[in-house]
Amino acid sequence: MIPITVFTGKRVAVFGLGNSGLLSARALKAGGAEVVCFDDEPKKVAEAQAEGLTTQDLRELDWSKIAALVLTPGVPLTHPTPHWSAALANKAGVEIIGDIELFCRERAKSGAQCPLVAITGTNGKSTTTALTAHLINSAGRDAQMGGNIGVPALALEPFAAGRIYVLELSSFQIDLALSLKPTVGILLNVTQDHLDRHGSMENYAAIKTLLVASVEPGGSAVIGVDDRYTRAAAERIERAGKTVVRVSVLAPLRDGYYAEGSRIMRSAAGKAHPVAQLAGIGSLRGVHNAQNAASALAACVALGLDLPAIQQGLVSFPGLAHRMQQIGHKPTNLGNILFVNDSKATNADSAAKALASFGDIFWIAGGKPKTGGITSLAEFFPRIRKAYLIGEAAPDFAQTLEGKVPYEITQVLPAAVAAATRDAEAAGLKEPVVLLSPACASYDQYPNFEVRGKAFSDLVLALPGVTSATRPAFAGNDG
Repeated sequence: MIPITVFTGKRVAVFGLGNSGLLSARALKAGGAEVVCFDDEPKKVAEAQAEGLTTQDLRELDWSKIAALVLTPGVPLTHPTPHWSAALANKAGVEIIGDIELFCRERAKSGAQCPLVAITGTNGKSTTTALTAHLINSAGRDAQMGGNIGVPALALEPFAAGRIYVLELSSFQIDLALSLKPTVGILLNVTQDHLDRHGSMENYAAIKTLLVASVEPGGSAVIGVDDRYTRAAAERIERAGKTVVRVSVLAPLRDGYYAEGSRIMRSAAGKAHPVAQLAGIGSLRGVHNAQNAASALAACVALGLDLPAIQQGLVSFPGLAHRMQQIGHKPTNLGNILFVNDSKATNADSAAKALASFGDIFWIAGGKPKTGGITSLAEFFPRIRKAYLIGEAAPDFAQTLEGKVPYEITQVLPAAVAAATRDAEAAGLKEPVVLLSPACASYDQYPNFEVRGKAFSDLVLALPGVTSATRPAFAGNDG
C-alpha cells in the first residue's frame, strides 16, 4: 500500500467503501490524516468499522473542518445529479477528489522520479494496460500495474527508484484526478459510452482527452487517431506544445505508428520501417489488438525500452482473462478445434472484434441483452457456421439470425458448449473455433462476466482430449 502523507494532520471524508474507497481510507490513515468514512450501504459501513476505521453519516459533519472529500469513482459527480455527498462538499467549498488524485499528489511529493504510464479509451484500455506492464516487466524493469484493472492504485508497492507505474483509468477516475500528470499518457479511442454519467458525448470526450493533455513536461501523449474526437485532441494537444505520438490501424501515417498487415510500422517524415511483428501471437489477434500493441509499443519506446526487448515481450504476452482468451485445443481428424473465452464481450461492439478475428466460428452468444441486440453484427454472419443461444436474449437473437445463420437455442452454457463442440468435430474443418462472445451482460445467469468466463473455461477443460492453452496473467475490468 502507498501511504498518503499529503493530508497529514487534516480531516478527510471518504464516501464509498468498496475496494478503492477502503484503500483510500487506509492509505490516508497510514499517512497521518484523520479519516471519516461513510457509504449508503450499512453493510459496508459495518465492514469499515470492523477494521477500525472511523465512520459517520457525512450529513452530520461539520464540513468547515473537512480538507477534502474522497469520492469513489462510481458515485455520480455531476450527472444526472450530484450524489448528496458531492452536493454537500460543493456547498461547503470542499474539493472533491478520488483515489487516483491521492496517488498523483503523493507521487508529486515523494515519488516523482517514478515514471507513470496512464491509459484510457472507450475500448481496449485493459489489454493495453496489461500489455504495457508485461513489456516493461519482461524487459527486466519493475512495472506496478493497477487502477481500473485488477489492483487499485493505492494498493501498489510504494514509490521507489526505478519503479514504473502503469495505470488504467476510466473516465470516472480521470474526472476526480485534478493533478494527473503522466509521463506517458495513452488515449486509444473515444466512442459513445457513459453518457448517463457525463451528460453528453462532448463532456465524455473532453474528460477522456484530459489524460493526454496533462502529460508532464518532457512527456509523451500517445493518441490513437482513428476517430474524430481523438484526431481533434491530437491536433489541439500538439498545438499546445506537447509531444504527440499518433497511432492508427486504418491508414499509414506520415509520423507515428501504424499497422500494415501483421506488422507495426514506425514512420518519421514519411519514411516508414517495421518495428514489431504480431503474426502468430494468438493473444494479440485482430485489428483492435494491433492498435493496443502499437500504443503499448509507443509508450515503451518513450520510456527507453529497446525494440528487440519489446518484440520478445509481445511474443510472450499471455493476454487478458476473458478477452479473446485461448482456453484449449481439441484434435479432430483434420486439425484442431480452438476454444476461445471472450466473456468480457458484453455488448455487440465488443463481440464484433472477436468475430472479425476468426473464421469458421461456432458462436455461443446471449445473456442479459443490451440495447440494439446483435443487428450491427450482420457483416460477420458469413463467418459463423452456427450459433448457440443462451439466456434472456436467445429469442431476440434467434429472430435476428433467422434465415442468415443456423442456430440452436440451448438456453444454458453447458448445453451450448456440448452442442458447439459436437458440431465443430463433425464439420470437417481444419481450424474451427468454438467462441464464447456473448454480446450480452451476464446477470441473467451469472453474477459477472468473470464467473461466466470461468464456467466456460471449466467446461472446455473438462472435455475429453482437450489440452490447455497458456493461461493469461491478468483479468480486465471495463474494456
